[in-house]
Amino acid sequence: MRTLLQTITLSNGRTLRYLVGFCVLLGGSTLLLMQASAIAAQSIEPQIWRALQSGMLCALGTALGALPVLFMRSISTRVSDTLLGFGGGVMLAATVFSLLIPAMGAAQDIGFSKWGAGFLASLGLMIGASALFGLGRVLPKPVLNEETGGVRGLEPRVLLFVIAVVLHNIPEGMAVGVAAGAGLAGADSLAMGIALQDLPEGLIISLVLVSAGMSRGKALLIGAASGLVEPLFAVICAWLVGVSALLLPWGLALAAGAMLFAVTHEIIPESHRKGHETEASLGLAAGFCLMMVMDTALV
Repeated sequence: MRTLLQTITLSNGRTLRYLVGFCVLLGGSTLLLMQASAIAAQSIEPQIWRALQSGMLCALGTALGALPVLFMRSISTRVSDTLLGFGGGVMLAATVFSLLIPAMGAAQDIGFSKWGAGFLASLGLMIGASALFGLGRVLPKPVLNEETGGVRGLEPRVLLFVIAVVLHNIPEGMAVGVAAGAGLAGADSLAMGIALQDLPEGLIISLVLVSAGMSRGKALLIGAASGLVEPLFAVICAWLVGVSALLLPWGLALAAGAMLFAVTHEIIPESHRKGHETEASLGLAAGFCLMMVMDTALV
């Protein structure tokens, strides 16, 4: 009993330290950003500054979504497979409603016909899926640790999942940057909608990393950092809004292909591997519905 209490106390203390450290880091970063914003607002063009603010809002949504991983204890295989299926459903809905449909719309906006837009999106999807397949072939396989008998390093499926989420965030940052750089009236609502969509993504990527054996603190940092590509690409695309408008449908379609391949080739098979197919499938349906509603109602 005493050993159990000591273990619980140690675990709670570690979680508290992670939480305090994250809050200090977040608070310090916020103060620095507030000071930098006062200077940047006077020296940066309004469109670039608006794109940076929108991109940082999206990155904040990812970071806040990853925060609950500090409080979640070890979960059963059934729950893990359900969450994995839920993540797959979120990514599938994002593939359709956040990437493919906007890709075809962006292609039509730059002069493609409906047939041409569909062909462009299909070609980009196949290139993105092929690129992720090739990347999966060259990734190192898990290495067996002779001392512990465990696996050292992340499995390729986990790396693919992380890469897919980062790729998914890149076209989102591009979309926010193009909207801000073009001065569209709905740029702010678009950024808010994407930030809300990033909340479950931050949690999902952190949970996947924890389930793969990574510490909660590192999983939180990586989950939060996965959204930093959004402000980067938002600023780049706002600066090169003319070029970005032409590249946007390709970026969206490429990310859609990468997402689709990662979900169907890695995430879904892994969620069915341990005998909880029903729970994983129901989780996938729930995740798909949640992201579909968020994509269509908030953006």
